[in-house]
Amino acid sequence: MKIRDETLKQFKSIAPGSNSKKSDADPITKRDWEEIMGTRRETYQRQGGRVRRKR
Repeated sequence: MKIRDETLKQFKSIAPGSNSKKSDADPITKRDWEEIMGTRRETYQRQGGRVRRKR
């Protein structure tokens, strides 16, 4: 059974591998990646029994 061209185009636009959804999303910046990976978190250091934020 053949799929009509219109139905095939609709299927491709809905398919998870389609490029149409990717173009709508904002690109992830380097700063966003750093936040996701946790490299931009505050670091803490032990000083004389207390835990203090590192400067």
